Amino acid sequence: LFLLFHSFQECPSGVVNEETFKEIYSQFFPQGDSTTYAHFLFNAFDTDHNGSVSFEDFVMGLSILLRGTVQEKLNWAFNLYDINKDGYITKEEMLDIMKAIYDMMGKCTYPVLKEDAPRQHVETFFQKMDKNKDGVVTIDEFIESCQK
Repeated sequence: LFLLFHSFQECPSGVVNEETFKEIYSQFFPQGDSTTYAHFLFNAFDTDHNGSVSFEDFVMGLSILLRGTVQEKLNWAFNLYDINKDGYITKEEMLDIMKAIYDMMGKCTYPVLKEDAPRQHVETFFQKMDKNKDGVVTIDEFIESCQK
């Protein structure tokens, strides 16, 4: 948190663009490639979709994650996973997220993960979350499943 705060202080405008955000975030995961996950995270913090994250945007997002209600935290997580912001999480979106997480963890994780591990996680996620088996997870399905 201190590193992120310090990075915002160094920006004269008080905002960071996506490239700067990715550079900052990559310092937390030197063993892997955090670029794609940082892109998704940036979009979640950039709530007004103006291509930048202000310190206020960042603090508000962190406030939800650290001190928000369960409902607020789950809404924030759903927004992160709903990459195209259409109100649904598709298998493709979740696979993109999972691949980004695995890339961020790096190749030196233990135990060594199989090549199809991200896809297996997506299948498990959908078996649990997609209650009506229509191939997408809605916010209601997501929240209901997470609260069980």
